[in-house]
This record gives sequence, C-alpha cells and structure tokens, in this order.
Amino acid sequence: MAAILYTYKNQVYANITNRCDCSCTFCVRSEKDSVGDADTLWHKVEPTLEDIKAAIDAFDFTNFDELVFCGYGEPTCALENLLATAHYVKQKMDIKIRLNTNGLGNLYHKRNIVPELAEVIDNVSISLNAPTAEKYQAVTRPQFENAFPALLDFASLSQKAFAHTQLSIVDVLPADEIAACQKIADDRGIYLKIRKYA
Repeated sequence: MAAILYTYKNQVYANITNRCDCSCTFCVRSEKDSVGDADTLWHKVEPTLEDIKAAIDAFDFTNFDELVFCGYGEPTCALENLLATAHYVKQKMDIKIRLNTNGLGNLYHKRNIVPELAEVIDNVSISLNAPTAEKYQAVTRPQFENAFPALLDFASLSQKAFAHTQLSIVDVLPADEIAACQKIADDRGIYLKIRKYA
C-alpha cells in the first residue's frame, strides 16, 4: 500500500493523490517510486478521506511542527480531500500546514480556490520552474495553454491570502533565468526559494 504520510528531512508530507495536471520533464516520480521513508508513493487506488484521516490518527506528530501537502500528485487536484484533511488536522493539533503546488488550481477547478485554501492552509509554495510562458510550457508540460499567466495570478492572490507565500525554482536553471525568476518574484513582493535539485 502506498504511503499517505511520509517523512523527509524532518518534515511530514501528505501524499493524498497521484493525479496531476502537469507532466514536468524533471519530475522525481518519473525516476523513482518514493521519497524519504516511504516504500512507495504510487496509490493503486485514490485514498479516501477516511484513509487519510486514519493515517493522520496513526502518525506520531511529536517533534514535527509542519504538515506539507506534497506527494506524487498535485494536491489541489484532490481539493475536497485536501480541504477536509486540513480542517481535520487543525481540529486535532496545533501545527502549521503548507501546500506545495503547481499553482494551477484555479485553472483546474475553473474558479478561485484561494479563499477556501486560506481558511486552513498557513503557507504556500508555488513551483515557478521557468521565467517565461514558452519555457514554462516546455518544461512543465501542463494540460492548459494559459498556465503560466494563471500561475502568476494564483501567486498574486496567494500573497494576499496566506501568512507566507513563496515561488520556487531549482538551482539547475541558467543564471540569467534565475535572475529573471527573481525579478518576477520581486515585482510581486513574493519570496523566491531556489531549491537544490536532488
């Protein structure tokens, strides 16, 4: 059975879906079956809310101060379970909740989901991946043609709604593209995290 909760670098992650509306060229799930202490993150069947709650109830959150929605899928593709799970966690314990997302949730659901997320999510990390729409489409290969501007709009909405919002890129980008990504973030008053590519 695939892990619903797993740990990596002293953080707890919630792997609630394998559905994703992107097919990134660098996606870790195309290279291996798991991350951290999980045996596999590939769900044979999409976990139900009851499955996710049971995993949370069985997990010892002692010494962990954050739960991150991030696994082998885009969490906002399972929005109903994402929101219900976050509500459940907030009721059970005093812990920060972060969403790692591709920022395309509004496109996927055809409405602004940020207010709903902001009720239960503390922090959001949005994968920027590239400094232009053309490069973004090539690298991220989303289901949507207008994904890049939608991502930037989601980031701007998030900046106003969450305690902390950040855009993220990996350090393998050329220096000029990293600088261009930094400008995108700076122009919106959003922190840019440059992640080491594992």
